[in-house]
Amino acid sequence: MHEAALLADEARYCSFGDTVHYSDPKIFTRCEGSYLYDGEGTSFLDLQMWYSAVNFGYANPRLNAVLKQQINTLPQVASQYLHPTKIELAKIIAQDAKKKWGHDGRIHFNVGGSQSVDDSLKLVRNAKGKNLMFAFEGGYHGRTLGATAITSSYRYRRRYGHFGDRAYFVPFPYHFRGPKGMDKEEYGEHCVQHFERLFESEYNGVWDPKAGQSEYAAFYVEPIQGTGGYVIPPPNFFKGLKRVLDKYGILLVVDEIQMGFFRTGKLWSIEHFGVAPDVLVFGKALTNGLNPLAGLWAREELINPQVFPPGSTHSTFASNPLGTVVGLETMRMLAETDYESMVMGKGELFLAGLRDLQKRHPEIGDVDGLGLALRAEICEADGFTPNKPLLDKMVDIGLAGGLTHKGKRMGLVLDVGGYHKNVITFAPSLHIEKEEIELAMVLLDQLFTCAKQG
Repeated sequence: MHEAALLADEARYCSFGDTVHYSDPKIFTRCEGSYLYDGEGTSFLDLQMWYSAVNFGYANPRLNAVLKQQINTLPQVASQYLHPTKIELAKIIAQDAKKKWGHDGRIHFNVGGSQSVDDSLKLVRNAKGKNLMFAFEGGYHGRTLGATAITSSYRYRRRYGHFGDRAYFVPFPYHFRGPKGMDKEEYGEHCVQHFERLFESEYNGVWDPKAGQSEYAAFYVEPIQGTGGYVIPPPNFFKGLKRVLDKYGILLVVDEIQMGFFRTGKLWSIEHFGVAPDVLVFGKALTNGLNPLAGLWAREELINPQVFPPGSTHSTFASNPLGTVVGLETMRMLAETDYESMVMGKGELFLAGLRDLQKRHPEIGDVDGLGLALRAEICEADGFTPNKPLLDKMVDIGLAGGLTHKGKRMGLVLDVGGYHKNVITFAPSLHIEKEEIELAMVLLDQLFTCAKQG
């Protein structure tokens, strides 16, 4: 069917309630490595890799092969029965957590990040007997009702009635847009002190000093904010925050759905900050986008069968064998290669390229990165005032496929995030080649020039 006819049918028969229509719909027909291809064969260098779900490249031969093999052996089985790869995958993740943080724990699977966030909310509420949570301004945890309640954007809640369990949203240490006169570490300590002030008196609304109890059960965090714009906190911040949480009996729930599986050069991004979570939620890149498998790890005292018995949550497709076999192969692949050195080296090269672009384009107000999670904040020529219209133009031009390199038409796939929707959030394939990073900088330079010319 011709693309125009497909788009007409899409406009007639598909809900617009998902995210396709944030910009003009684009149809892709093939993918490989770091590239998507449209029906005309135009290649689009993808610098966001499905919101970091495809960390290991499109159509990864090794991961695709185990999926094909599983289809021919045990492609499906009801989730109330066991199969080998569920158990093996859970063991690897739980043993890794024990080695890193010293806690026994268990894995609980589901079919997507939002669903696993909801499972974690049930786990926390079951353990603490309370339904209120802390979360960050700029934080994003999904769009189920439970996950929406702890996601800071009112836009996601506005049309769905009152959320009585809406989180208490705390400022994230966003240094570029924070108060002037403090270096990054000073600002991190300032933010910890600002949060700890809530517990100084019962009249601050969260703490009963007579009972020694907080009204809030847990603090949900993304170590590096995803949709919020890949904001990287000061290195001292989470140690200070964890000290406060432990002092007042509040659990730390870490959302690694977007930053997990070596996006930042560690299996989990929280490892960069020297604190141990009580619960950790993961998803996306576990299966390289081949299957909607996600899950959580929790400390044994929160999730053992005596306190979280069979049937505490359920999903028909949870821990399905097509997902767990790919997840298991992902973990084996990660164990065989020094992904930390590889990702940190490529990240340094990518960040250096962005800083070089910043010298030529004053509209790039801030660049930062950790591993291959990188950001470029697009501003007015003053380098600070947010410039969403310019970034919107860049995204549209990139998706139009009209850029050129060595006489060949190309496109560029970018993702937009940030508090003002003016941040390019870069999440390229962890397998991206040096030449592809160099190509990315050439195309970005061209994109800036075209967008500014109108």
